[in-house]
Amino acid sequence: MNHPQEILLAEPRGFCAGVDRAIDIVERALAKFGAPIYVRHEIVHNTYVVNDLKAKGAIFIEDLADVPPGATLIFSAHGVSKAVQEEARARGFHIFDATCPLVTKVHVEVAKLAQEGYEFIMIGHKGHPEVEGTLGQLDGGIHLVEDVADVARVQPAQTDKLAVVTQTTLSVDDAAEITAAVRARFPKVREPKQQDICYATQNRQDAVKLLSPQVDLLIVVGSPTSSNSNRLRELAQRMGTTSYMVDSAAELRAEWFEGIARVGLTAGASAPEVLVQQVIERIKALGAVSVRKLSGIEETLKFPLPKGLKLDGAAQAPGDGE
Repeated sequence: MNHPQEILLAEPRGFCAGVDRAIDIVERALAKFGAPIYVRHEIVHNTYVVNDLKAKGAIFIEDLADVPPGATLIFSAHGVSKAVQEEARARGFHIFDATCPLVTKVHVEVAKLAQEGYEFIMIGHKGHPEVEGTLGQLDGGIHLVEDVADVARVQPAQTDKLAVVTQTTLSVDDAAEITAAVRARFPKVREPKQQDICYATQNRQDAVKLLSPQVDLLIVVGSPTSSNSNRLRELAQRMGTTSYMVDSAAELRAEWFEGIARVGLTAGASAPEVLVQQVIERIKALGAVSVRKLSGIEETLKFPLPKGLKLDGAAQAPGDGE
């Protein structure tokens, strides 16, 4: 048998509440204020989503100097540093903050504990915009660790008041291992009441853990810059399942499916369902005859929109309300 027979769909997969909200903020701003709307950094890490919003009139920038005075500016779902917030206000932009509320929760915790004299160890990936935003909540006193080896090298100024925070899109297992190393070295370290890794990251990784042993190959729909999508692919590989991440159906290669009976399919939290459906069609064209959805947690969380984005009259979107 040379062709895939069955596709197993992970549940849940794809958009999370923070991504839904961020995209909605950009679309509403475009509908209400007209193009162009400026967005600092990719609103979410997905090529399809960014290109779709570009076509509707969003302009993505990294440097606030590229935004004309008086323009409408949106901060991406990953969050921004205090310095970026202050510069944006000083330049007089009309600002909407699309930072995921679960990232904001980490920022609030850091600010609160810093006032109590805490230093921080942050577990995350250097250079990721979410990490830059969290590190930038304070002028100093946050030490970034990327792995267990970093924990041995970190030198906080004091250890009486030390707290650990993490990026929201890490591997749950990696974060637990690094946190354990932090705890072993700094037994008095304060940990968050609820882990900082978000519900959607956890749920998608749990779904891959369930799916991986049942398939011969796992395809993850996600863009190369998407942290949570990369973690899904790594998790499957670690469990012994060959896994590829694709930005779109066009990246699928026929040879991957030779001699494969069952294909697993999931999508990162920033990847739209339309891409998943296109991947399904492509795998069907290679011979798959059935698609089966695994049972999993149903996500119902919705986050409120920022004030000032309610659309008037005919332009009103479903579920509008502030």
